[in-house]
Amino acid sequence: MVQVGDVTVVLGVGAAVLLISVIAVRVSTRLGLPSLLLYLGIGVLLGESVVGIKFDDADLTRSLGIAALVLILTEGGITTRWSAVKSSLRLGVALSTVAVAVSVAVTGTALHFLLGLDWRMALLWGAVLSSTDAAAVFSVLRSLGVGSRLTGALELESGLNDAPVYIAVVLLASSDQISWTAPLLVIYELGAGALVGVALGYLGGAGLRRAALPSTGLYPLATVAVCVMAYTAADLVHSSGFLATYVAALVLGNARLPHRADTLSFAEGLGWLAQIGLFVLLGLYASPSRLLDVLFPALVAGVVLTFVARPLSVVLASLPFKVPWREQAFLSWSGLRGAVPIVFALIPLIQGVEGARELVDVVFLLVIVLTVVQGTTLPLLARRLGLVKAGEVQEVQVDASPLDELGAELLQVHIQRGSKLHGVYMSELRLPTGATVSLVVRSGKSFTPQPTTRLQTDDQLLIVTTEEARDAAERRVRAVDRAGRYARWKGETGD
Repeated sequence: MVQVGDVTVVLGVGAAVLLISVIAVRVSTRLGLPSLLLYLGIGVLLGESVVGIKFDDADLTRSLGIAALVLILTEGGITTRWSAVKSSLRLGVALSTVAVAVSVAVTGTALHFLLGLDWRMALLWGAVLSSTDAAAVFSVLRSLGVGSRLTGALELESGLNDAPVYIAVVLLASSDQISWTAPLLVIYELGAGALVGVALGYLGGAGLRRAALPSTGLYPLATVAVCVMAYTAADLVHSSGFLATYVAALVLGNARLPHRADTLSFAEGLGWLAQIGLFVLLGLYASPSRLLDVLFPALVAGVVLTFVARPLSVVLASLPFKVPWREQAFLSWSGLRGAVPIVFALIPLIQGVEGARELVDVVFLLVIVLTVVQGTTLPLLARRLGLVKAGEVQEVQVDASPLDELGAELLQVHIQRGSKLHGVYMSELRLPTGATVSLVVRSGKSFTPQPTTRLQTDDQLLIVTTEEARDAAERRVRAVDRAGRYARWKGETGD
C-alpha cells in the first residue's frame, strides 16, 4: 500500500527534478549544449551510481518511453506549419524511408564484418541506430535559421522515420524467420497508419470547431487527446501508431482550431515535459559502470554511422531532388540521435535477444557522444556552408485569443549583419495587403515605425499578418533580405 508520506516524497522529488530541468534549458543554451545531455545527467545522478535510486525495469522504461514519444511527436506535428514543410515533403519522405533502409543495410553490413556480429544482430544494430530523434531535431533546428527547405525536410524525417524503424526493430528482434511478405507488411502498416492519422486529424478538427466547450483550456486537452487516440486506433488495426500520431497532429496543427495559440503553447509545454521525463528516466535506467566495456564497439558503430551510412543514405535519398552538395553535407551531419534509439534498443532486451544488453549500453554511449559532437558543431557547420539565412522569419507563440478571433498571426524578424534589409525604408518594404510592421525594437527600445523609418542591422520587427497573407509576407521579407529594395526588379521572389 502506498503511504501518504511516500506520495509526498515522490511529488517533491518530481517537482524538484522538473524545476532543475527547466533551469537546465537556460544553462544549456548559454553553454551551447543540447539540453537532453543535462536531463540524462540528472537521471544518472539520481541513479544507483550516485544518489542510489535503483531502477532497472526495462519493460516499464520501454512503455513509458513510447508514451513520451507519442507526446513528443504530437508536439512536433502540432507546431509544424504545413506551408513551411510542404515543399520539402518528397525529400522528407525519402529521408524517412529510403535513407533509413540504406542506413540499416550499410551499418549492418559494416558491423557484421568489423565487429563479428551475426547478420540479424548486425542489422538490428543498424535499425536501432538509424532513427533520428524528433525531440533533438525540433529543439535544435528551429533556432538555426537555415531556411524552411532544410528545416522542413529534417523535421519531417524525424517525425516520420520512427514508424519504419520501429517496424524494422520489432521484426529483427523477433525469433520468427523473416519472410518475403515482410516488405508488404511494412507498406501496409505505414499506409494504414497514415490513413488513420489523416482521418482522425480531419474528424478531430471538425469536431473541435463545432464543439462549445465551457472552458478555453479544454480545447488544447481535446486536441492532444485526438492525437493519442490516433496512436491507439492505428495500433488496434495493426498499423503504425507513431505515424498516425504525427500525421494527426500535423493535420490538427494546420486546421482552423478554436484557441489555436493556446493549443500550440500547451502542446509545446507538454512536449518539454515528455522530453524531460523521458531523458531523466533513461538516465536513471542507465548503468554508467558498464559504458567503458562497450567503448570500442560504440566508437566503431559511431564512425560507421556518422561518416559512412548517414552520408551515403542522404546522397541516395536526395538524388531525385538535385539537392546541392552543401545542403547534402548539412543533412548528413543533422542526423541527431536522442531518446528514440535508446527506447527502441530496449525492445530486443525485453524479448530476451542475446547481446541486447550490450546494444543498450552502446546506444546510450553513442547518444551522448554524437549529441556532443553533432549538436554543438551544427550551428558552425551551417554558417561555414553558407546556409544560415539572415532575416529568416520565425513564428512567435502568443497566448492571445484576439489573434485567433481575427485570424491573425504574429511574426518576428531579426535583421542580421549582412542582410540587405539594412537601409531599407518602411515604405520600400511593401508587405502584401493584410500584413504590417506593428513594432520595431532597436537598441532595447521599441517604437511604432513610420513610412520614413529606415531599418538597421540588429533591428527586431514584429509583423502582424492575416493567415492568408502570411506566406506572401514571409516571401517578401526573404526577397528584400537577399536582394534589397529592388528585389522584384532583380527577379528575387523569396522562395
